[in-house]
Amino acid sequence: MLFSQEDLQYTQDFLLRLLNIPSPTGMTKTAIDFVEAEAKKLGIQSTRTHKGALCFTIQGKQSESSRLLTAHVDTLGGMIKEILPSGQMRIQKIGGYAWSTIEGETCRIFSEKKTFTGTVLLENTSIHVNSKVNETERTADNMVIVLDEVVHSAEDVKKLGISVGDFIAWDPRAVLTESGYIKSRHLDDKASVAILFGVVHALQRNNRELAVDCTFLISNNEEIGYGGNSNIPQQTVEYVAVDMGAIGKGQTTDEHCVSICAMDGSGPYHFGLRQHLVHIAQQHQLHYAVDIYPHYSSDASAAVRSGADIKHGLVGPGVANSHTYERLHSDALIHTSELLIHYLQSPLCEV
Repeated sequence: MLFSQEDLQYTQDFLLRLLNIPSPTGMTKTAIDFVEAEAKKLGIQSTRTHKGALCFTIQGKQSESSRLLTAHVDTLGGMIKEILPSGQMRIQKIGGYAWSTIEGETCRIFSEKKTFTGTVLLENTSIHVNSKVNETERTADNMVIVLDEVVHSAEDVKKLGISVGDFIAWDPRAVLTESGYIKSRHLDDKASVAILFGVVHALQRNNRELAVDCTFLISNNEEIGYGGNSNIPQQTVEYVAVDMGAIGKGQTTDEHCVSICAMDGSGPYHFGLRQHLVHIAQQHQLHYAVDIYPHYSSDASAAVRSGADIKHGLVGPGVANSHTYERLHSDALIHTSELLIHYLQSPLCEV
């Protein structure tokens, strides 16, 4: 394999650092600053888009037609929607997730001048007081943030400088276990951002040249649907989103493999490109799975929806418990990286 233990260590270290940078959609500058600095360390000059995403291009053997790989640094999160008379606060979700997945989660609230901490709870959450806790549906109307500050009223909260519209980030609780599992919120899609940088690291270390030019787009609005639908170079023929492979009932993807998506909620991905990716995985004996994600879309599908004339594909590491406290194994980082390394050295798909 071209992706070595050294490359894996680099990818894991990069991922753990990135996971600990809060970046809910709309508040991604610090995370983009981080990946920009990392690109510079690799000797890569990058540019910012007006939307705040990061782009850089690695030249290949020819430039007439090119590829684009994208992964997104933005994550699920929230905003303060309402400050209640009790001093507790209602939440407006950023991105798609169930209220139950953040119950009991610790978080950070970013006011203009200071960062505060808190916990997301169901109102009247004690089962010793509320006998209906178990049967209560968690909704926007009964989930609140309880601040780690002495507050007894809305006025107390406002005096701290907290206001409606302040961003909320869920604490990632990132852990790398001795057995190789990585557990954290926001592996979707920071694992894939780390993979792209690990791929560049491996290509440089092996002194490998790409078949064609490839643009790398680190997008920052994917969780709300339009992260990678612009800044696509005109000569781009193939566009591959690198995003999580969701695991669940009826799926073949697992936490150790690279997932190749055949179709999601936007429709089928380009069949010829999908076949090309599968053939590469088979040729190099990678652990892969082909799956359909009916409740999913990607930056690649957003690009097609916006009118981009491209062959689009979607691959990514298998991630369990998507949009909750997620988990993958480092094997998935290896197999996804290895697939992309060989893909970037292969000819363009002819079908």
